[in-house]
Amino acid sequence: MIGGGGREHALVRTIAASPLVTALFCAPGNAGIANDAELVDMAADDVAGLVAWARTNAVDLVVPGPEAALVAGVVDAMEGAGIACIGPNAAAARLEASKSLMKEIADAAGVPTASWRRFEDAGEARAWIAVCGAPVVIKADGLTGGKGVTVAFTEAEALRAVDEALAERVFGDAGSSVVIEEFLDGEEASYHVLVDGTSILPLATAQDHKRVGDGDTGPNTGGMGCYSPAPVVTPEIEARILDDIIRPTIAAMSRLGTPFRGVLYAGLMITSEGPRLLEYNVRFGDPECQVLLARLEDDLVPALLATRDGTLDGVHLTWREESALTVVMATRGYPGTYPQATPIRRLDDAAGDDGVILHAGTAREGGGWVSAGGRVLGVTACGACLAEARDRAYRIVDRIDWADGFCRRDIGLRGLSHRG
Repeated sequence: MIGGGGREHALVRTIAASPLVTALFCAPGNAGIANDAELVDMAADDVAGLVAWARTNAVDLVVPGPEAALVAGVVDAMEGAGIACIGPNAAAARLEASKSLMKEIADAAGVPTASWRRFEDAGEARAWIAVCGAPVVIKADGLTGGKGVTVAFTEAEALRAVDEALAERVFGDAGSSVVIEEFLDGEEASYHVLVDGTSILPLATAQDHKRVGDGDTGPNTGGMGCYSPAPVVTPEIEARILDDIIRPTIAAMSRLGTPFRGVLYAGLMITSEGPRLLEYNVRFGDPECQVLLARLEDDLVPALLATRDGTLDGVHLTWREESALTVVMATRGYPGTYPQATPIRRLDDAAGDDGVILHAGTAREGGGWVSAGGRVLGVTACGACLAEARDRAYRIVDRIDWADGFCRRDIGLRGLSHRG
């Protein structure tokens, strides 16, 4: 397993349960993942080092978690060394690495998405904002860990976002160009599929909470919580997602000579006119992965192998009827600057029988737990209904003693609003 966040902890726990797995390693992992896998002290984007280690240790299967490893070409390198690796090659991973390329592919495939324009010059971008007005969405073109998107409700906010990316280079090379796109009104949802180049296996639906504050306020983050299933994705909407968005994209990727293999995650806006594509990610979402795997009844490993081998058309996955919900606990100050190594107490026994605590950024210090990142914990619980899953997750949250931590207290409320 490559990576060291909450998504990777969820994958490690799920993969470890497979009878096909005899040994499991995670690079670099974190202190919580160390309870479930042997850690390898190597960066997730150290492609050459990872390949050499996998070859030396006779690894049979590699599962990259974060997009950086995929964009860096870890699949190309592993497969070139004769090691099975799950995910798109570097060329196909550009579907996430470049937002403008994703929009070009979507337009060419007839996928419904927001109208857009790409800019490298701050003056030209500012002039365009003066023409199109607000609300408008500003996106850094490259990889920014989910933090390069600004939904600007005023022209001043939009101009500030342009200046941060193009003039101040807050996002470095990832922000050397920006995509300015139409604001879409509706309810967001996440939709994951496995793809083996041609065949598509839909996974369960989910809804992420991107903004840092309650009521969807504040800046975008890597995700502050999630639940599955997402009531907004009705069977009719799901059919349109597959027919109008996913399948045309996979066909377009094949026509371009970059067939897609791996996990494809569509970020969607469910509008009054139907689903519209916001973005593609070429790996499991985080925290979507946590709630999806909490509901998965079957062994994930055969499905991953079939994804890599091109035999996905013979695979079926079963999902629990239960709801699952994850609350992300982060260090105060995230997604901006935040303190390091803040003590977290009562962590080992906080979950009880209510759920599980997945580690995204923890370390051991003096026999106790401390924070080691912005998003630190993913408290995940299941229940017969969304309300029950939510109650269980927040019970765990309230048992954790972390003075420097915070979380949103409204995860799942939008899903509950669909009842009746």
